[in-house]
Amino acid sequence: MVNRPAELPWTAGLGAVLCGLLVFRRRWPIPVLACTGLGSVVYLAFGSPPRPLLLTALVALFTVATLSERRTAWTAGAITAAALAGSSLLSAHWPWLLPDVLGVLAWSGMAIAAGDAVRSRRAYVAEIEERARRAERNRDEEARRRVVEERLRIARELHDVLAHHIALINVQAGVAAHMLDSEPQQSRTALAHIRTASRSALEGLRTTVGLLRQDGESVAPTAPTAGLAQLDELISSFRSAGLVVETAVEGTAAALPDAVDLAAYRVIQESLTNVHKHAGPATATVHLDYTGTELRLSVVDDGRGAPSVDAGQGHGIIGMRERVTALGGRLAAGPRTAGGFQVQACLPLPKDDRS
Repeated sequence: MVNRPAELPWTAGLGAVLCGLLVFRRRWPIPVLACTGLGSVVYLAFGSPPRPLLLTALVALFTVATLSERRTAWTAGAITAAALAGSSLLSAHWPWLLPDVLGVLAWSGMAIAAGDAVRSRRAYVAEIEERARRAERNRDEEARRRVVEERLRIARELHDVLAHHIALINVQAGVAAHMLDSEPQQSRTALAHIRTASRSALEGLRTTVGLLRQDGESVAPTAPTAGLAQLDELISSFRSAGLVVETAVEGTAAALPDAVDLAAYRVIQESLTNVHKHAGPATATVHLDYTGTELRLSVVDDGRGAPSVDAGQGHGIIGMRERVTALGGRLAAGPRTAGGFQVQACLPLPKDDRS
């Protein structure tokens, strides 16, 4: 076929316009594809060779496939390929018409497939990056959660250890000051109790602070060693401070898991401390019931002081409830209708520890 010189000016102008439109293909992919496709149809309708300006429509089609959903991309590609192929069939100036039409369809399909592959690759990389960001956020949240839990645990230990001993020191200091002149021997006994309580407080504080100074996970122990094995010693310290404490045990005492043993001890310790601080002259009864599936304990007093001072508002009741609920147990605390105050807790035992 002989090239017609008259084709050159308008072909160059059309090519410049279509290439200029490609600059905006990422911002407006569908409109640019429509314009370049329409220009290519016009270009082919006048019998021009199907080689140069078809690239603009193919580049726009590739961009649509990379930026749009698969269904949209293949729909736009099918419409564009059909328009280009139809324009080719209507042209009467082409020799070897059938190979040219097949070539237009093949190049259009390759542009869509390449763009779809790029889009899939980008989506895959974006998903991997999003998973990495989510994993990083989860790690940060888990780290913050562990820090908060550890702070609460340390706070509970400090409160339970120090509140008990400081309450005893306060009472014995008052006794010593009151009896200093009239009964020196009683004052010396009170001072001895103060010394014992302060030593115990320092030991408990040293143990708790020692947990914060551990450098590695291999260091043991990881929690203060306190449990019902020290219950008699605990009750003796309250009796020496003037509080009447009675105990009752039902069922067969069994070895308890460390967490349950510590929680039971701390609940009794905090409950007796509150009785000593708020109930005035009172008798406290500590009751333990080993049912085989759970440990039930209660601390009841018949005081007439201010039993509701710490009824759910202070750190003591909150700390006890946190300890018990963390193990899947239940705790109830409040004034009794007959007077006084009661704390009741149920601590479930793991299956391996049930008798």
